Amino acid sequence: MNHFTKLAAATLLAGVTAGAAMAQELYAPNLSYRTGPFAATGIPLMNGQADYLAMLNARDGGIGGVPINAEECETGYSTEKGVECYEKTKGAAIVTQPWSTGITLQVLPKTNVDNIPILAPGYGFSPMADGTVFQWAFNMPAGYWDAADMIVQYMESEGSLDGKKVAFLHLDHPFGKEPLPVLEMHAESKGFELVPIPVGLKEMQNQSAQWLQIRRERPDYVVMWGWGAMNAGAITEAVKTKFPMDKFIGVWWSGHDADLKIVGEDGAGYKSISWSFPNMDAPVMAAIKEHVIDAGNTMSNEEEMQGVFYSRGVVISAILAEGIATAQAEYGTAEINAEQLRWGLENINMTEERISELGLDGMVPPFSTSCANHTGHSGGWMLEWDGEKFVKASDLLQADVAGYQALLAEKAAEYAESNAPWPTNESCSAMN
Repeated sequence: MNHFTKLAAATLLAGVTAGAAMAQELYAPNLSYRTGPFAATGIPLMNGQADYLAMLNARDGGIGGVPINAEECETGYSTEKGVECYEKTKGAAIVTQPWSTGITLQVLPKTNVDNIPILAPGYGFSPMADGTVFQWAFNMPAGYWDAADMIVQYMESEGSLDGKKVAFLHLDHPFGKEPLPVLEMHAESKGFELVPIPVGLKEMQNQSAQWLQIRRERPDYVVMWGWGAMNAGAITEAVKTKFPMDKFIGVWWSGHDADLKIVGEDGAGYKSISWSFPNMDAPVMAAIKEHVIDAGNTMSNEEEMQGVFYSRGVVISAILAEGIATAQAEYGTAEINAEQLRWGLENINMTEERISELGLDGMVPPFSTSCANHTGHSGGWMLEWDGEKFVKASDLLQADVAGYQALLAEKAAEYAESNAPWPTNESCSAMN
């Protein structure tokens, strides 16, 4: 783990900033999706990401005095376009941010050859947690298996799950199927029946068949792995069919304010696990307002900025910036390359103190990464829609990673074997 004192960091920053006159830029392209069926969720995320980096450029001259270029390449969430964007941007990139789990899976083998780290915060292939196998992939601060585990923990906190029925309403897409190994493991060990209910890409806005099945099954809970238009469709159907909203729990991508505002008070009680939280009083929000909003350099608006997804975009860019700063400190240069950034992303230490220094108070839980642990497993809060906004409905939950560590190792090894020859980093200690 890389620890350095504030004094040492300040000294280094002065040193790297001195050479900034000759510095070009840090190229960190974003494979965005402001168009297509998932645009409603993509736009606030991209805006939050862009505004945080624009703030660093305006306030600090970038990171370590080098401006960051976060050029967007529009994918429309299409896997094919995403791969095209990756190929188009990889030349000078120090990182790739693929966004869709489908794109991530396609790009994953390429990064071993191209030596470019994937930053996929809270998405992608959960076994990417194993840095010994997935040297170039990072899904910090928490992965989908963490989410599934925390949701099961939360349901269990309301009473034994033995003999209960849980409907798993999910997008029929790699993203939607990601948590199944952990959900199936818990169903077996805790004695509940898991009923998978897929939603096709063409059915997202009209889920009458799925909700008819839910009415027939009469589950004790509905767990949703939804995205984009699917979320609004499901929430609207749940209200229409009078499903108890306090028994309806979504993954962090199913906790978008705009989707709940459609139903307003009728959505009260709906929950979503989350590793981020919008804190409008956090100093980072004031900095963004001063350096970006007031200067007229945002594509966002006041309502969107108060939501979960905009602030999550801010947190995502803060994690990337922290990885860059950590690498700059280690290598004594502001103009780091992709390989150096990989080291930076492997040595992030987001303590409460560091989170506060970055002005992100209350917006992300503490976490740290290592050579072997590329997820960090930050834990998350259960958020609840109170009829107007999302509020924290739990203390910080922590995934029981040890409970599925063997599964992570097994699936990572399986992936490496089926994609042989697959380079691994045996110098990493066991995952922590």
